[in-house]
Order: sequence, then structure tokens, then C-alpha cells
Amino acid sequence: MNLWAFDDATCTNLAQAHGTPMFAYSGAVAEAGYRALRAALPQRVRVAYAVKANAHPELLKRFASLGTSFDCASIGELRKVAELDLGPNRIFFAGPGKRAEELALALSMGVRVQAEGWEDLARLDELATEEIAVNLRVHPKAGAAEQNRIIGGTGPSAFGVDEEDLPALFERAKDLNHVRIRGLHVFAASNQRDAKKLLATHGYVMELAKRIAETHRLTLEQIDLGGGLGVPYAMNEWPLDIVGFGQGLRQLLEANTWFQGELILEPGRFLAAPCGVYLARVTRVKESRGTRFVILEGGINHLLRPLLTEQPFPVKALGKTGPERAATLAGPLCTSLDRLGDVQLPKLEPGDLLAFGMVGAYGFSEAMTFFLSHPIPPEVWFC
Repeated sequence: MNLWAFDDATCTNLAQAHGTPMFAYSGAVAEAGYRALRAALPQRVRVAYAVKANAHPELLKRFASLGTSFDCASIGELRKVAELDLGPNRIFFAGPGKRAEELALALSMGVRVQAEGWEDLARLDELATEEIAVNLRVHPKAGAAEQNRIIGGTGPSAFGVDEEDLPALFERAKDLNHVRIRGLHVFAASNQRDAKKLLATHGYVMELAKRIAETHRLTLEQIDLGGGLGVPYAMNEWPLDIVGFGQGLRQLLEANTWFQGELILEPGRFLAAPCGVYLARVTRVKESRGTRFVILEGGINHLLRPLLTEQPFPVKALGKTGPERAATLAGPLCTSLDRLGDVQLPKLEPGDLLAFGMVGAYGFSEAMTFFLSHPIPPEVWFC
């Protein structure tokens, strides 16, 4: 899998034309990734792009034209997606702290709400004037192998209703006038590139959904499996086998004949990451007590993910050859937290251009943009 959306010559031309630091995105790469995923999945699996990965308007328009649905997690994302004029039944609204005004907007747009708990259900019931279907987010107590701290694993969580608390919630839900629980939402994986592990998690979710449906006599229209479709961030990492993943989901549906609804997937990273490149020049190279620091024009004000995950984006020095050695990438901010990772790079000098790949997701969208008031980098979109 190519970790950079543009070749070296194109990256160099982009930097010369638009200045650095900058982000560039390829619509063709994003579209190819969506089409490949859609072709691999069973028809009963709906793709809902997770807007939080990258909410660039051009990217949203591109995916909308291809027929995707959208997973929103804030009122800002809802408003951005509302501008696409999608029509009904293509938007989901998730998030652990929804306010009444956000839920009111979601209802006015015909959005399917992923209820996080009793508060969402009660507020929706007060706002609704007719019967509405919602999906309930469940936090499993066991069985989901993923323990990524970004989503919390199976320990204590701010997300959803703990599995053991479901009986009490369903008892309270009997008194709701308008809200009907018609689906479940279980998000239990993050950046998983092993199709077998991802399918094992989804298999557990289906078992959990069956227990819940039978125990509480629910007719489930939807089971939202969340995201988790991973991408490589290094040359030695393998990409997700989407053909095998799609075949596994087909077998999962065939094995669960009790469920006749649709499965929902929320890929954000998988669809957006490969389409983006970040370009920045070296401003200084410093040796400090055995460590080579390569200081760049941009840092965590543009790319925060390496600090959060301790995993750098793939990076290469354009036009540079020779032996590589360890380098700590630092940004221009006045804090020792401003690090973009420890990588291997050839000899570098001020003015050299670095290209970071896979930044189309959780790149600029996740950055500390306004910290220290550095200029906002341009985002250039190529169709």
C-alpha cells in the first residue's frame, strides 16, 4: 500500500506553488478507497463515513456523491453534513455529551441518534412529537479484545450503557412515549489491520446483540459495529484485507439468521488517511547529548496524533539519499511536548522538504491549531 498520496515530484511542486507548511489531499485516492471497500462488503452493510476523521467540505462532498452515509459526533459536524442536502436516513449522530439543542437539530434533520444512555433517551422523548427509532450504544463487559486507550477497551468508560446496566435501563424505557430502541451501537476496535481480529470482535457484538434482543424482546433494525478499520503507518505494516473482511461479514450475517436488519460500519481513518500529505521544511538540525533533533516549520499545532499515540506518521525526505539514522522530529512550539516522533532519516539541512503520509485522517482535523498563534497552513484539494 502506498503511504503517500502524491509522488515526490508532485510534493515538491505543491510546496513550491503553495508554500510550506501545507496539507494536500487527493480526491481520486479517497474515491478509490471508498469504491474498493464498498465493493468488498455485503449489500446489507452500510458505510457511514466518520466525519471526525476529516471534515474537509470537499471530502464530504466527494463521499456524498458516492452514496455514503455519515457518522457525526458534534453539532458542528451535523451542520456541515446538513449542507450536503442528503435527504433522510443517511446521517447518524453519536457522542457521550449531547445537549438538548443538538438533539433538537438532529430530530429536525431526520438523523438516527446513537443514544449513549438514559439522558439521551429522555431528552429525545421530550423533544419528539411522533414515534422515533434510536440506536442504543452498549459498552461490553467482556469479549471485545481491543484495549486501545483511545476508545477505552472494556474497562470503565464514559461511552454508552454498561452491559450489566441494561436491564434497569430497558425497564425505565417502557415509560417513554415516543422513543423506541430499534438498534444497537457497539464500538470496540480502533485502527485494527488484522481482519480476523476485527471479525472476532464483530462476532462477539453479534452474540451480545442476540442476547439483548432475546432478553428484552427487541426487534433490531440496525447493529452498528463502529469503526476500527485500520491503515498502516509504516512500510513494514500490512494493510487490512478488505476482501477477506467483507467475506467474513457475509459469513457473519449468514450465521445470524435471527437478524434481518442492516449492519453499519463507521470507517473514518480507513477512507480518509491515505488521501492526505503534509509538507514541511526543516528549519534547524541540532545535536543534543546524543540525540539528533530535526526542527520543522510545523509540529503538534498541525499533527497532534504522534504525541497522543506515540506512533509517527510515515515520513520521507524528498530528494535526499544516503544512510539513515535516528532523528527526533520537533516542531516550532515553545514546549517539549512538540514532537512528531522518532524516525530514521538521512542527513538533513535547513530548507530540506519532508513529506508525511496518511495524514488525511486525524491530521489537521485533530491538531492544536491555535496554540501559540502560528499561521494556519493551507489545505489544497486535488480532484
